Amino acid sequence: MSLKSRFKTGHSKLDLATRGFRLTTAEILYHLPDHQVVLQSYLWQELDLAPEFPVLIKFLDFWQDNLDGPLHSVRVAAAGIITPQELRYADIDITLH
Repeated sequence: MSLKSRFKTGHSKLDLATRGFRLTTAEILYHLPDHQVVLQSYLWQELDLAPEFPVLIKFLDFWQDNLDGPLHSVRVAAAGIITPQELRYADIDITLH
């Protein structure tokens, strides 16, 4: 299943997380179009597949093709939303009336 079809079929964030998607944050530094010596920071955050980061790459390609501020640098961090040790059964039963 392609990345595009995964998003279009309405998968929940939990489902995407169990399929390997990770919360990805990128700090994008770019030059202001009118003042090339000034850097501006933009934070981007989305669920993406590490280490290829196809969603981020698509966003950066769009940026370079359509926006005036040339990219200076991109720092990326990715963290698993759900890890195996977090998914476990509780040791308690609760009965609600």
